[in-house]
Amino acid sequence: MAELTSLAATELVAEYRAGTLSPVEVTEAVLARIDAQEDTLRALYAYDPDAARASARAAERRWHAGEPLGAIDGVPLTLKENIATRGTPVPLGTAATELTPAPEDAPAAARVSECGGVLLAKTTMPDYGMLTSGLSSFHPATRNPWDHARTPGGSSAGAAAAAAAGYGPLHVGTDIGGSIRLPAAWCGLAGFKPSFGRVPVFPPYLGRVAGPMTRTVADAALFMEVLSRPDSRDHLCLPPEEIPWHELALDPAGLRIGVQLDAGVGLAVEPDVRAAVEEAARLFEAAGAHVEPVEPFLTRQMLDGLDRFWRTRFVVDAEELPAPRRERILPYIAEWVAGGEGLSGADVYRGFAQMEAITVAALRASEPFDVVLSPTCPVSAPPFDWASPTNDPARPFEHIGFTVPYNMSGQPAVSVNCGYTREDQPIGLQLSGRRFDDLGVLRAAAAFERLRPAQRAWPD
Repeated sequence: MAELTSLAATELVAEYRAGTLSPVEVTEAVLARIDAQEDTLRALYAYDPDAARASARAAERRWHAGEPLGAIDGVPLTLKENIATRGTPVPLGTAATELTPAPEDAPAAARVSECGGVLLAKTTMPDYGMLTSGLSSFHPATRNPWDHARTPGGSSAGAAAAAAAGYGPLHVGTDIGGSIRLPAAWCGLAGFKPSFGRVPVFPPYLGRVAGPMTRTVADAALFMEVLSRPDSRDHLCLPPEEIPWHELALDPAGLRIGVQLDAGVGLAVEPDVRAAVEEAARLFEAAGAHVEPVEPFLTRQMLDGLDRFWRTRFVVDAEELPAPRRERILPYIAEWVAGGEGLSGADVYRGFAQMEAITVAALRASEPFDVVLSPTCPVSAPPFDWASPTNDPARPFEHIGFTVPYNMSGQPAVSVNCGYTREDQPIGLQLSGRRFDDLGVLRAAAAFERLRPAQRAWPD
């Protein structure tokens, strides 16, 4: 059973096609894994094993008939809690939300259903997705499978914990400042933030994307084949494009690679993290890539301006809630939101304008390169009951200096594991690419998977 839960989605589909494995036996193995781990990890919301079993039986019948629905038919997976599924409330990680069943599937959920994926559950997130943590006023705090005393990160907290724990090979997270890549880094995963608009989302919002969180880059690419299908509800999405997601072969020789070890603002990069990223750059250079340093480009004005704008947005949202519900918001979030009260219109506009400033800076800094390497996060995972690495609502974004620029610029970026700290915690390497070159980023990440040393076993 443990062996079945360690198989990648690409391997499962090959086994289904050959008739050597069944979606039913795989799903049962994953459900057993969940039952053994979930009391500790608390990664799931709306867990429905009976529905998963029914989906697996239907997939088994389709494979026996030689008529699979799509690229992931019969593969167990999860969706982040804020990705609506018809009939399930969407609490957005907070006890302040009125629990009304969603009227329809969001785009990612619809694509998964159309392609026969076996939905196990939704996954947890913090209040409004605004923490790099699994701390929530609605869900129990989610733990990191590598170290139960630590957070898995966030806001795709449950998705990261589920992926690292073997709750199926495919998981969908969302990301507006690093919420796929940061937890992927702390859980040793491949977490891909696609180009803005590549994966339709609803409701759309500037900088927000949905993307895969998996154990391998090949699984992330397989899942992108499904998630990137068009959906007219997202008016900000990119035009449909046929991308050969499965064609990941790449010779690193001749690649122009930038290496950024200082974000310009925020927490200092821990020595273990810096050393791991430097070693990743050396591996690329030894394989024939041209490697050059990238200077810091994010400034305090940029990060603080974005913080002010986001606080103001949530001030407005919170004011629309009845007082009894507003009082249920996680105290850390409530204190952070309060910091946006009383700002002038000019202050808010200047904050919003920093989104454009970050975009321009990121594009200019990365323009000479095919790929830019950096730490995903400058530090390793803090305690599970901390809201962020600073645990200070006055300094909430000191850890996102390497990730948030690519949300603002819309560039694709992925985190893959590049080593371990002296405390045996995973270290994430971020690879960011040119605008719209999603496949190029995944190819570079797959090349790094081949270059890096053998990885440690996944947590038991």
